Amino acid sequence: MTDSQSAKDSSKGSPSSPRAAAAAAKRRRLSAAAARVLHEQGVERTAIADIAKAADVPVGNVYYYFKTKDDLVEAALTEHAARLTALTDELDRLPDPRARLKALVHAWLSQRETAARYGCPTGTLAAELDKRTPGGLDHTAAQVIRRLLDWTTAQFHALGTADPDGNAVTLIAAYQGMSLLTNALRDPDLMTREGTRLLSWLDNVR
Repeated sequence: MTDSQSAKDSSKGSPSSPRAAAAAAKRRRLSAAAARVLHEQGVERTAIADIAKAADVPVGNVYYYFKTKDDLVEAALTEHAARLTALTDELDRLPDPRARLKALVHAWLSQRETAARYGCPTGTLAAELDKRTPGGLDHTAAQVIRRLLDWTTAQFHALGTADPDGNAVTLIAAYQGMSLLTNALRDPDLMTREGTRLLSWLDNVR
């Protein structure tokens, strides 16, 4: 084999090769599409073909990246976790923990139309996966919610509140509750009203 042939062959598997970059981009499209379609349709109503169509990937190609629908569900949860990390990283740039918590509520309120149509992305998925045998993807979904709860607890600790763990549960439970009701009643204004209550509560919590 010549040196040029060897270089050509090795470039096929190189992380920086065009082929590898295209494969990585396709995988990201599939993960993002899985997060969106599973949120909109739920796990049981979604077929792999639905996700392939949303990602503009031939359905036969999906199996190169994800062997089963559960693999795509896991990818969707990873996508939700990445989006949560991106959000909290942005909020962490704010100097004051109370401002961070209020900005979190405003971020929820900005999604009120989506919540009215489909509910909370992670919460609805966690509720559906909870009906399965424990210890699988339900645990993965719980980890995403736990990550948000841990970040929120840290903010209340930084505020010096009397019960930071309880305050964090109150805030996240309120969000999940208002998301569920907003979705059930198809009423985005409900989320606005309840979000305003949360903002007032955050102004006064000690």
